[in-house]
Amino acid sequence: MLVGLCGSENPTRANFPFAWAAALHEGGHEVKIELAGDTTVPMRSTVAANVTPVGWPALSQAIAKVIDYKIPIFV
Repeated sequence: MLVGLCGSENPTRANFPFAWAAALHEGGHEVKIELAGDTTVPMRSTVAANVTPVGWPALSQAIAKVIDYKIPIFV
């Protein structure tokens, strides 16, 4: 279970639950994501499309990968 607490005010930290979930899934682990507080804001496609973490692909790409892998997201 990965818990996200940061939203678009901190793009890099907002990306972590999604990037880590995809990596863990690719490694064969069962993964779930819990989003709380400001982390729910980037789930809007308009916001996600405009959030770019430092040194990582756009948040919308990380979210798309999690959705493709059918990783459960709890809000």
